[in-house]
Amino acid sequence: MVLKNILHHRFFENFLKYRYLLTELVKRDIKVRYRRSVLGIFWSFLEPLLFMIVLTIIFSTLFSRSIENYPVFLLSGRLVFMYFSQSTNGAMRSIKMNSPILKKLYVPKYIYTIALTLSALVTFLLSLIVLVMVMLATGAPFTPYIALFIVPTVLLTVFNIGVGLILATINVFFRDMEHLYGVFLTLLMYSSAIFFPPDVIPVDFQWILTWNPVYAMISLTRDLFLYGQMFDTFTLIFATISAIASLVIGLVLFYKYQDKFILHV
Repeated sequence: MVLKNILHHRFFENFLKYRYLLTELVKRDIKVRYRRSVLGIFWSFLEPLLFMIVLTIIFSTLFSRSIENYPVFLLSGRLVFMYFSQSTNGAMRSIKMNSPILKKLYVPKYIYTIALTLSALVTFLLSLIVLVMVMLATGAPFTPYIALFIVPTVLLTVFNIGVGLILATINVFFRDMEHLYGVFLTLLMYSSAIFFPPDVIPVDFQWILTWNPVYAMISLTRDLFLYGQMFDTFTLIFATISAIASLVIGLVLFYKYQDKFILHV
């Protein structure tokens, strides 16, 4: 019933109506994020590059035999996880951060949540330049499949928006969510085979990777940039279902409780 109301409501109509505000919010978030940084937006390139260099030095000797191009393996997984982490963390705090505006002006509340996801998307797209540079430096093959990077990017963005809407809703009523989510992200990072090959995980625990949506997004990205091949069919289907499911759940939950936000922020 709630989903039916969303589809019949001016939900998507409002999205188009306030698209200019959405653009301005994305610009504001990017400016605020790098306002006090000496390097500015250049840090989007430098941070993942430094992270990759350090971890490559530490782990490449351990996994050099099982992973042919460890720098690309590491960086592709790291960038996807960074996008998910940055996006959902920001979205989770979006309603509380903008509570003074919400109390004075009417703006569709989900605009603030989506804006933080899209600003993280901009950073992610800029970081892909670093991935291409590392591929050139390590002699990784460039195949036509790289042009399909838009597929995992769109799926991950949809997934992030859905998860962000869920977290934003819960965080309004349950303030400890921010602390718990930080712990969850740490566990998720080590459960997504970012630093180590998937076969390191014992067979009895391989289901953690099989049913991990973030790892599915990482696998799709690695198929293109590292292995130069078409997506695995199961992984693509699972990632698509996860993205759609998270968006539907996020919209339903957010739409159901958004009128009560003003009483708790």
